[in-house]
Amino acid sequence: MVRSLIWMGGQTRRKTSMYLVMGITGKVGGATARHLLKQGKQVRALVRNREKAAKWADRGVELVDGDWNDATAIAAALKGVEGAFVMLPAVWALSPDYREAKGVIANYFEALTKVVPRGW
Repeated sequence: MVRSLIWMGGQTRRKTSMYLVMGITGKVGGATARHLLKQGKQVRALVRNREKAAKWADRGVELVDGDWNDATAIAAALKGVEGAFVMLPAVWALSPDYREAKGVIANYFEALTKVVPRGW
């Protein structure tokens, strides 16, 4: 479902769905956000650096402070969204046991167990 109907004072209005984009200041996340905004969707972004993401806030994107190492911040960003664009961050010096990537995945999993987005 892309849109939901809301009853407001005798009128039915459409509410645009909210989508989370992680990595919005990068090329792929930025392209995803631009596409969603062009389609009239609401966008929320989990950001490590608010200053770097300021241009997105100017375009109406809701910024949530945090990063992929903070399951609580991820859960807050996921709350009430219709969908999410999640891309694992690049790790250039991986440990032999891939603990960095496994840690990121564990944080996403923990966040999803706290807040399951609508429609999932």
